[in-house]
Amino acid sequence: MSTTSVAGVDVDTRHWIGGERVASAETFDDVSPIDGQVIAQVSRGGSAEADAAVAAAAAAFPAWAALPPAERAAILHRVADGVEMRIEDLAQVETRDNGSLLRSHRRGVMPRVAMNVRFFADHLLTLAHPDFETRGHRNHVSWDPAGVTAIVTPWNAPLMLATWRIGPALAAGNTVVAKPPEWAPLTASLFADIAHEAGLPPGVFNVVQGLGSEAGAPLVAHPGVRRICFTGSVPTSVKIAESAARNVTPVSFELGGKSPLLVFDDADLDLAVDLAVEQFDNSGQVCLAAVRILVQDDLYDAFRARFLERAAQVTQGDPRDESVAIGPLVGRTHLERVDGFVQRAVAEGARVVLGGGPNTELNEQTGGFYYRPTVFEGVDRSMEITCQEVFGPVLTLQRFGTEAEGVAMANDTEFGLAATIVTGDHARAERVATQVRAGTVWVNCFFVRDLSAPFGGSGRSGIGREGGTWSFDFYCDVKNAVFAPRGWN
Repeated sequence: MSTTSVAGVDVDTRHWIGGERVASAETFDDVSPIDGQVIAQVSRGGSAEADAAVAAAAAAFPAWAALPPAERAAILHRVADGVEMRIEDLAQVETRDNGSLLRSHRRGVMPRVAMNVRFFADHLLTLAHPDFETRGHRNHVSWDPAGVTAIVTPWNAPLMLATWRIGPALAAGNTVVAKPPEWAPLTASLFADIAHEAGLPPGVFNVVQGLGSEAGAPLVAHPGVRRICFTGSVPTSVKIAESAARNVTPVSFELGGKSPLLVFDDADLDLAVDLAVEQFDNSGQVCLAAVRILVQDDLYDAFRARFLERAAQVTQGDPRDESVAIGPLVGRTHLERVDGFVQRAVAEGARVVLGGGPNTELNEQTGGFYYRPTVFEGVDRSMEITCQEVFGPVLTLQRFGTEAEGVAMANDTEFGLAATIVTGDHARAERVATQVRAGTVWVNCFFVRDLSAPFGGSGRSGIGREGGTWSFDFYCDVKNAVFAPRGWN
């Protein structure tokens, strides 16, 4: 069947190419992590579907790029309106698909989907650089649409993270081929319906579903693609970068993180504990999560006691239950990967002070993939658990002495996506924020994001910055035209 009912919502499981639904000969199973049940058989695309989608996007590009910015923005606002009208449908389907909390999808994630589209539609109309003079010659800067954009997105917040790129790419005048994650593909299909109903011309937005090696690989290697956006793991980004290099295609990568939560002894203890517990959000499947908790000596014991008490009270269960704080991991493969990290850490000598394994009782009851919130002590920089991204509800707890030592420990990682600092000293906050290596630094807060701000990672956490004008700098070919003061009739 080409349509399946998920949480009472009809979802078309075929690709969306050139304004039409396209089926593949083969399908793949989409399994809900809530209970391990197959909820859809989804069209399994490959190079043929990738080629067709790029061709459709390339054919649609000239007209879409030539559309006056105000008209493009108006269509995108209608897309955002359509998202807002279907927030409940999108929330229900994505919760069933990837196991994230339904209340988070309703109140934060899906409203952000609409905001992603609406913000960049508005920003397009303000995009300008003042003309400037060089020896009497006038310089004029403009942003020209680049062409077909390939967007490959992860499963932890599939639609929200997709539209973080789809929004500015379409606003810039590019056309898009999106490859959603095979572990949670369904809301991309719903978004295609919404965009079509809003009047987005055929071919401007396309969706190719399938496995990364079969559908994603030919898409990012396609010579007709002029921009590539990817959110995911470092090993996959290396493969994509190799493909992009052959076509000299610019890339924007948001990759892993091993972010620190740096708690100084002058911090508000309640605030510090609140922020630490928040790192279990989405079962730890958040690239920005501050998974290395570093606490100064004088506050360490008090923090440890209160944090472990609070963390032990976090409720785990069906993410559709309003009282639940942590749902399942996205699937069995990922649960086994997370547990592998935990078991190897134990073998290396790390001490489990909370959790330490799957929630066996809950998994036997539901058939799902739940993993207990886990905290390690007794870790050091030589251990895998402090160096590599686990992407699960697994935190490490370490102490430090001086401010300089804390900063050094925070920076002792190949990653640099984010950092969180908790301190009651304003001067220290300013000082440490400049010293930690991260694309985003939060001080006495977490996950405050403004779409006009630059976002991206340092080191192995990514390439490039997006947000506000930085997004248009990537999705466009930025041009400077120089006009002589003479030679006019």
